[in-house]
Amino acid sequence: MSENHPTQRPLSDRVARRVVRTLGRLPQPLKRAIAGKPISIDGQTLDVEAQVGVRLLNLAVGETFETLPVDEGRRQIDGEAWVFGYEHPVHDVRDLILPGPGGDLPARIYRPAGLPALSAGLVYFHGGGWVLGNLGSADSVCRYLADTAGVTVVSVDYRLAPEHPFPAGVDDAVAAFRHVVAHATDLGIDPSAVAVGGESAGGNLTAVVSLVSTLEARTDPSVPVPAFQLMFMPVTDLTTKHRSYELFSDGFFLSDAQMDWYKAHYLTDPAQAHDPRVSPLLAADLEGLPPAHVVVAGFDVLRDEGEAYATRLLEAGVPTTFIRQEGIVHGLVNATGVGTVARRVLDEAAGQLRERLVPLAAEEAVR
Repeated sequence: MSENHPTQRPLSDRVARRVVRTLGRLPQPLKRAIAGKPISIDGQTLDVEAQVGVRLLNLAVGETFETLPVDEGRRQIDGEAWVFGYEHPVHDVRDLILPGPGGDLPARIYRPAGLPALSAGLVYFHGGGWVLGNLGSADSVCRYLADTAGVTVVSVDYRLAPEHPFPAGVDDAVAAFRHVVAHATDLGIDPSAVAVGGESAGGNLTAVVSLVSTLEARTDPSVPVPAFQLMFMPVTDLTTKHRSYELFSDGFFLSDAQMDWYKAHYLTDPAQAHDPRVSPLLAADLEGLPPAHVVVAGFDVLRDEGEAYATRLLEAGVPTTFIRQEGIVHGLVNATGVGTVARRVLDEAAGQLRERLVPLAAEEAVR
């Protein structure tokens, strides 16, 4: 029985999930009545579905995770992911173990029906500020992308801070990607068509794996480089707070205070923020990185640094698609069980995966 099965969830989560599903099916005028007066900031208006979700969270959560012990914060975020997510059917879902530099890394592979013997692959890193999150919190996104894009997804449960601060998560992400490439055929994946992707801190790890791999491959051609990088609302700069921090500091799911909490747990020395493996926006050279798809949320403290990173990729000649999804909040990509916004964002990303990766796998199969 999966960890997401309702009988394994607390009663409060099960009730909340039913309420959220019911609200998601309401007509727009009723959603607006529940959401309250439209909120407009910086020339955009908060999507009514996002506003309902944020209002529910603000009412339901007595204390936000940054005021709680880490273990309780992890349980809270895990519960929220289950409440708003959806267990999209996928033909084959299996847990597995990958070797990591600090020990075994739990992972999960998603393989939809009808794939060729060797399909394109995506190594996915969950969000949670390098402190929270797990395979369960990324489950709904991985299922959706696997089935919609027609790729094999390998989700990685990298080590978390504060027990394992920087660079443990980076080291795990790099090792996981390289292991998947080295053992791709055993996993039903074409080694020439392996992408990396992730959301928030996972988007940060996606950027860093791509950066580290590209730089190392310049002197050692045997080092594998991702075929593509998919970033949802990535953290790209922990050295400064961009203007979006001021605009959306509180009340839109991810707050200024929570980012401070994440940073304090992830880094053992504030100076580490200047390391490009923490803040890839500061990397001196982005030339030659894999093609990228970058999505930012309009109402998100991370919006401007994500947009700045996409701009730098384009300036470096990296084929990059960039979407500012106006009207949504951080993390909404995980809310596949409510409304249409998350699925719309993921459908666009799945289209990019099909366009960039599936032809690579097909070409290799012909050779």
